[in-house]
Amino acid sequence: MYASVNEGLANETRDVTINIRAKKNQRDLIDRAAELQGKSRSEFMLESAQKTAQDVLLDQRFFGLDEVKFQQFVELLDEPPTHHEQLHKLLTTKAPWD
Repeated sequence: MYASVNEGLANETRDVTINIRAKKNQRDLIDRAAELQGKSRSEFMLESAQKTAQDVLLDQRFFGLDEVKFQQFVELLDEPPTHHEQLHKLLTTKAPWD
């Protein structure tokens, strides 16, 4: 449904302008990051904004269920978790940086 972040950008003519105002330190930070990726400020900002917009929209996905399926879903959520040894080990092992 949503195009990938880079899909079509190279082949499409950009026909609208987006203007934003920023603080100098924000611009400088963006410029450094863009340079590291070999991109212009505009390319970097547009790709970053597009990816964030896609993430926001995808996080808001709706799925509808009829009454029977919804009840089954709720029952599955309400069931106590099953014991999973590897998951228990993962969650109880101290992180190397702690």
